[in-house]
Amino acid sequence: MNSKFYRVLTLILITLFLGVWLQASENFEVFPAFFEEQINYSDEFSRPLRTRDDLKTDHPAERNMLPPFYTEGKIDYYENQIITEAALNHPQTQTYIRHYTSPGGKAFLTSTMQRGGPYLAFIRTEIGRMNLPPELIYLPVIESSYVSTAYSRSGASGLWQFMDNSMGPFDMRVTDWMDERRDFWKSTQGGLRKLEENFVFFDDWSLALAAYNAGLGGVNRMIRESGLDDYWALRERGILAVETANYVPRLAAVSYVLSNQRRYELDISWPEDPRWQRIPVNRSVDLNILAEHAGIDSEELIWANRELIHYITPPETGYYLKVSYENAESVMTVLSRNDLPLVRHYIHTISSGDTLSVLAVHYGVSVDQILSANPGVEERFLRIGSRLVIPALRDVGPYTRTASLANTDFSGSHLVKHGETLWSIALAYGLTPEVLAEANGMNISDILREGRVLRTPIR
Repeated sequence: MNSKFYRVLTLILITLFLGVWLQASENFEVFPAFFEEQINYSDEFSRPLRTRDDLKTDHPAERNMLPPFYTEGKIDYYENQIITEAALNHPQTQTYIRHYTSPGGKAFLTSTMQRGGPYLAFIRTEIGRMNLPPELIYLPVIESSYVSTAYSRSGASGLWQFMDNSMGPFDMRVTDWMDERRDFWKSTQGGLRKLEENFVFFDDWSLALAAYNAGLGGVNRMIRESGLDDYWALRERGILAVETANYVPRLAAVSYVLSNQRRYELDISWPEDPRWQRIPVNRSVDLNILAEHAGIDSEELIWANRELIHYITPPETGYYLKVSYENAESVMTVLSRNDLPLVRHYIHTISSGDTLSVLAVHYGVSVDQILSANPGVEERFLRIGSRLVIPALRDVGPYTRTASLANTDFSGSHLVKHGETLWSIALAYGLTPEVLAEANGMNISDILREGRVLRTPIR
């Protein structure tokens, strides 16, 4: 009787204990598996260890620094977080953690995140909207140091470092007026879409990130040729390029350090709400003139629209200006006034011998920019006495042939070939025949002989 009673009592106590344990486990559902009990660093990495409870209050999801670890939507990313146990315990990651927690490393991270301050809320919102890993907010730290105009040696540009040949599918263009790889709004959406596509293809975030750095085709080819479909195995076999081999460890280290600011005595403020909205602009607008009429800070307007090469919006439709919520109404009021000139122009009266290429060189614009400002004008048929509107992108005086000659550096040379004429050579160098002839002590009617060396601008 007594033994049966004790068996029942024991079963009840075990059931109660399991219920309490499972309830407690649910409270930690959002944290990656490597937070179990303590993080297992190798002997090489000697920082003090903390328990899972110690880490809980310092995790970004607890401090509203990043979106929570999303588990809803068409893709379940929970099992594919970037700060995995394999990534965090890797010696290269540990080396980067020591680097980023040194005085110099912490100063770099602090200045970088402060520079990214105007963009962080928007990026965080887009990451949440797309149900992607929160750590991706730190990818611009290693891509561009959160410099929106960053330009790499390989030709990549912007926060997310898009190449010319990779931006097309993501609604970005490069024209005489703008380089939309530097548009924080478009490039963020494009970068995150590209990362999502990589993940859908590989079903692995380390490989998705490697493909962002080295190209999806390149990484897929390495996998096919080696028979290895694991980033860390590819890395250890020396198959990945050095930059790609260090890419994931760097991101893991940056993400870990910035997600544990209190531990590493970092003090970086995060904006809580998105600050920007887009306003359609269908004409050329100088941001400095717009800011003056709207009574707002021109630096903020320029900061938000770094894609504009000359801080002037393109003349065609389809461009969206980004402004802060608090300034949106005043900006829209100014833009609605069609009687208000919002861009400066030069007016040039066409004379004999003028060409658009020569005018473009003098005024510091492109031929296409002149044509877009003068609908109906054809480059080959300029009417003497008609007037051209030329965007004032820099301060220059009126164009004359004498002024053009005085302002042109003729330190180059050109060897005249068979069939060339003064006209054809002048056109090739963006000059009028009169200016080229005068620079070489010739008359416009002189015979140009093969083999003669002409003074020309350097190309």
